[in-house]
Amino acid sequence: MSRGVWYAIGAYLSWGLFPIYWKALHQVPALELICHRIVWSCLTLYILIAIRGRWSTFTEAFTQPRVIGLYLIASVLIGINWLLFIVAVNSGYIIETSLGYFINPLLSVVLGVIFFKEKLRRLQWVAIGLAAAAVLYLAIVYGALPKYALALALTFSLYGLVKKVAPLGAVVGMTLETTLLLIPGFAYLAWQGHNGQAAYLHVSQFKLVLLLCSGMVTTLPLLLFAGAAQRIPLAQIGLLQYMAPTIQFLLGALMFHERVTAIQLGGYVLVWISLALFGAEGVYHYQKSDLTAEQCAR
Repeated sequence: MSRGVWYAIGAYLSWGLFPIYWKALHQVPALELICHRIVWSCLTLYILIAIRGRWSTFTEAFTQPRVIGLYLIASVLIGINWLLFIVAVNSGYIIETSLGYFINPLLSVVLGVIFFKEKLRRLQWVAIGLAAAAVLYLAIVYGALPKYALALALTFSLYGLVKKVAPLGAVVGMTLETTLLLIPGFAYLAWQGHNGQAAYLHVSQFKLVLLLCSGMVTTLPLLLFAGAAQRIPLAQIGLLQYMAPTIQFLLGALMFHERVTAIQLGGYVLVWISLALFGAEGVYHYQKSDLTAEQCAR
């Protein structure tokens, strides 16, 4: 396999195993955990852009109100997404979070149609219709909409929408996003510490190390993903991305023993069928376009 494929596998494997990491820190309140993630991610990213010599690009962004506005929206969306994910994981909804990330690519496609007037082929519409039917089915089975799944899918899809029109590169853009969250995040941790209520003052040394490493854990998969995106086709990345929610589903069911009945499983199977259809159609269209281009070149 190529280096790009290994990078993608590393990124999605890391994201898939995230529930284990955050479960180990379940004693830390979700809001405090997110603030640690912001602070230590910032420190990690500052070191990275210093090594890459990108400080001038980063600081120049603060002179452009439109850029700051876009990344402020992105930072709020990713902050909410991180918070929802940790709350869901530590509340016993790992399987439901996996559903959110299964739905996310299809929802991103719908947003592309709405905001960028992108055209969908017939089988792509069929796949999206099956996914919508699966969500409706699960809502009936659960007696309520899968709120964490839908909220995670919506916030991350909207985040992707903003990032599509944002002008900065992956590393500098993420540094700006986390910087915009840094002041409230650091202020909250300082206030908690001053009042003696901060969980990090009372956890074991092992969990304190986990908190300190949360920045590296956050940024490493993103760097691997960026490396993969530069080296392999998007169609290949599109198929590999389902590794993460598949691993999360298996973790929830097998490691953390979350209950999933045969009736509930039917909804997930419907989602998987829609994703298989969507992925197969995309690969077929990509190969067909590639073959047509080759024939025209002759």
